[in-house]
Amino acid sequence: MTKTIEIEVFGHRFSLQGEGDEAYFHELAEYVDAQMRTLAKQTRTSTPTKLALLAAINVTDQLFRQQRHKDSGESEMERRVQLLVETIDEHL
Repeated sequence: MTKTIEIEVFGHRFSLQGEGDEAYFHELAEYVDAQMRTLAKQTRTSTPTKLALLAAINVTDQLFRQQRHKDSGESEMERRVQLLVETIDEHL
């Protein structure tokens, strides 16, 4: 069931429509807020829009790096499995 969830990011309140755990949406909002506050301390960019864009790029970079790391690990596991299969086949 869709419900309205109130969150706050970088001093701005937003109403979200969504399904699921309200605490999860608050956790997401807190993460974005922390990203924006960190960027605000590190850069001279002062507008919330620019900080939100930089935070979105940083979060997307984190996501992409995590996905590549996962994909790399899966490829390595597949390679090792194939090597084990070939070794077993040689000894049968």
